[in-house]
Amino acid sequence: MSLTQSTSNALSSISTVSEQISVVSQNIARVNNTDASRKVANVVSGPGGGVSIAGVTRTANKLLLDTYLDANASSQTQSAVNSALDQLQNTVGDTDSDTSPAALMSKLNTALQNYSATPQNSAVGATVVTAAQELVTSLNEATQAVTDVRNQADSDIATSVGNINSLLSQFQTLNQQVVSASGSGRDITDVLDARDTVLKQLSNEIGIRTATRDNGDMAIYTDSGVTLFDKTARSVTFQQSANLSANSVGSPVYADGVPIAGTPHMMSISSGKLAGLVEVRDSIAPTYQSQLDEMARGLISTFAESDQSGSGLPDAAGLFTDGGSSSVPTSIVPGLAGSIKINASADPTQGGNAELIRDGGIAGASYTYNSDGGASYTDRIQQLITNLGSTQAFDSSTQIHSTGSMLDFAKSSVSWLEALRQSSSNEAESRQTIADRAATSLSQATGVNLDEEMTNLLSLERTFQASSRLISTVDNMISTLLQAAS
Repeated sequence: MSLTQSTSNALSSISTVSEQISVVSQNIARVNNTDASRKVANVVSGPGGGVSIAGVTRTANKLLLDTYLDANASSQTQSAVNSALDQLQNTVGDTDSDTSPAALMSKLNTALQNYSATPQNSAVGATVVTAAQELVTSLNEATQAVTDVRNQADSDIATSVGNINSLLSQFQTLNQQVVSASGSGRDITDVLDARDTVLKQLSNEIGIRTATRDNGDMAIYTDSGVTLFDKTARSVTFQQSANLSANSVGSPVYADGVPIAGTPHMMSISSGKLAGLVEVRDSIAPTYQSQLDEMARGLISTFAESDQSGSGLPDAAGLFTDGGSSSVPTSIVPGLAGSIKINASADPTQGGNAELIRDGGIAGASYTYNSDGGASYTDRIQQLITNLGSTQAFDSSTQIHSTGSMLDFAKSSVSWLEALRQSSSNEAESRQTIADRAATSLSQATGVNLDEEMTNLLSLERTFQASSRLISTVDNMISTLLQAAS
């Protein structure tokens, strides 16, 4: 073989090896970002050799990908629910917290007992009003927290729907590239990887199922069977609410004109962030709100005054009132916990008289119990204490005890929220673990093998070094010949 031919072969080997080193390096860099493995041919020894390119292959596993999509969607559902429950729990507190309705109701009961022991002390009577005001404030703030959570969920639903439409549009572009390139022999592995990446991102928002057809075409359906993509992206629509009050119902979400969330329907989705947000907005938050509303209704009923004049007047609101109204609600009133307030007639800070708690007459003279005006009168105070501990009926929408005392109901409400939050936290952790394991299994089965790529890189580097030494030797030989000839 001539020196010129040896030099040419050596240069060709170096160029080929350099290209393959670049390919392997790119594979190593993308190891955490792809589901496809590219396999480069092994190093080939021999004259003029170095590396031969066997081709580029893509390894895919639809079963593992579908498993990951399911696990990830379920994890996102529970994550959305858990986040909302944390917000409610942090605002309201637990049973022993000084800010919880249960603790403040017990504080009110204690204040009444102290007043019963010294009914002639108006300052102690004022502490009853103070305790009642703290309880009212707690219910008002808890209602505002629930409203904020619902409105935030509604806003996040709109964001999620926007993300879904954007991802479906991206998927349409990539899917068209796959179909058009099918059978042409062109390398579309990067496009297929990008399409799978979009599917993963889509599963964050909504539970999905996929179906692969001829020419690499793919269709996407919700986990309930509604079409999201079939040749073209289907529109997902939602009308965000300006402000959701306690008695407001959020708008449903539609896919291809079919309701998939926000209204009872056989095609409703069951997983993905969108499903979790709708559950928070339409189920969890309203249920907790109904518990707060029943506490407020129970307080108004417990402290209501009855006609003492014999005129047959209806019961009227006493220490607690619905925004100043004298009526006593007999059934659940949506948002009552946000509008309950202290009756101005018994509140010294509003020019009222706290001694009316002892004597009655907050609703007017016809409702006065202590008609003689005795300073040691305790019958009315004892009646209020008894009422707090007496059994009442509560609305079934609260999902806790339908009967019980006000004190027990308040404790059950806080316990319900805490138990739900703890259960949700455990479920979120469990589903996240499943999603992580599914991702690991998918990566191991279809991802770039880092150990294999590093081995190839080392082999290629050694081949590159050998070719470099060959070039150096040939160069020295040519230089020696030229010097000898001169």
